[in-house]
Amino acid sequence: MNKIEHIGIAVADLKAAGDLYEKLLNTPVYKIEEVATEGVKTAFLQSGPNKVELLEASNPDSPIAKFIAKKGEGIHHIAFEVDDINAEMARLKNEGFILLSDEPKRGADNKLVCFVHPKSAGGVLVELCQSIAQENL
Repeated sequence: MNKIEHIGIAVADLKAAGDLYEKLLNTPVYKIEEVATEGVKTAFLQSGPNKVELLEASNPDSPIAKFIAKKGEGIHHIAFEVDDINAEMARLKNEGFILLSDEPKRGADNKLVCFVHPKSAGGVLVELCQSIAQENL
């Protein structure tokens, strides 16, 4: 794993949260994107080398809707950048971690992603992120 790629924060209202974090971080939302397959609408902010992803449920059955119903708004996951997501998934699986998918999925912000189950990661939902090469888009 190379570095923390971003911190994901579950929010009930993306617009209101975007306004709040723009003021807090003194930087604008640079991208809003929907990931229909995950039932989520995202907004990204960058402060120096650090990124924050705000996540709003786009349907009531999405993982974000369920998270907010159970735990309320707040930190949802921490994402780590990797060079080879398939190799990292295999390594973690061999180390005994439980992955939430067998193959990486297309996520927001031009990334391939895979999540590690919080039950196998000390209660923290961990996301692996690999940038998708521009020629593969």
